[in-house]
Amino acid sequence: RATHLVPGEIGGANALRPLAVAALAELPVIDGDGMGRAFPELQMDTFAIYGIPATPAALADIEHNLVVFPYLRDALTLERYARAVTVQMGGAAGFAFPAMSGAELRRVVIPYTISLAVQLGEAVFTARREHTDPIAAALAVTGGCLLFRGKVVDVERRLAAGFARGSMRFEGLGDDRGSELRIDFQNENLIARRDGQVIATVPDLICLVDQETAEPVTTEVVRYGLRVAVLGIPAPALLRTPEALAVVGPAAFGYVDVEYQPLPGIYGGDRLAAERGAATQ
Repeated sequence: RATHLVPGEIGGANALRPLAVAALAELPVIDGDGMGRAFPELQMDTFAIYGIPATPAALADIEHNLVVFPYLRDALTLERYARAVTVQMGGAAGFAFPAMSGAELRRVVIPYTISLAVQLGEAVFTARREHTDPIAAALAVTGGCLLFRGKVVDVERRLAAGFARGSMRFEGLGDDRGSELRIDFQNENLIARRDGQVIATVPDLICLVDQETAEPVTTEVVRYGLRVAVLGIPAPALLRTPEALAVVGPAAFGYVDVEYQPLPGIYGGDRLAAERGAATQ
């Protein structure tokens, strides 16, 4: 019997749905997740990367159709089967996997990501209310850095194999005037190049926010003329290992000639883990 729930990823609605399900099931939610961000494929979470079996797994749609996978070879196979079923379900489905013990969870979970999300939201809203810089507030919480400020001048977007793929180009503003930034994406942002030189890659986060309010700008709403700040946020430690980079590094998305160069700084969730670990000693 399940005793706790944990989000598969802390990005977007997938961070919130486990909270709603947990409330309905009267179960506690673990303060952590399997990605520390969002990734487009199931095998890209730390549960799969560090050896937790992907099945049994279950998939359901709004019409209460239920598909159960008792056994599949690995998470990559599950990704392929589950994506095909999800397409038949209209492109949206609820998904539950994998089952694991408490000891296994402690080994593979990226800790305190829900707390980090709450801190981030509080910092941005406080900065807006007090008329200080919300982007600086966001960077202070996440351990990130400002990569670029610019205006969107071109967006190329296509749907391929169930993913939104494409690229976007930005013309520099302010201190970045005269430079150009290009970002390639597959649902999430993958590679950022400034004037042709790579400045950030997965698994580090490349985030677009409104340059005045720090409101997130996701790939599906980027359009010509938007003025944004591009933030770089260092990946969690669990995503920087050789095992993880083989699955979520640049080469895993087809960029075999791009080497991962980690952004400076410490991921905010790792900072929280260190702080709270020290506080309990």
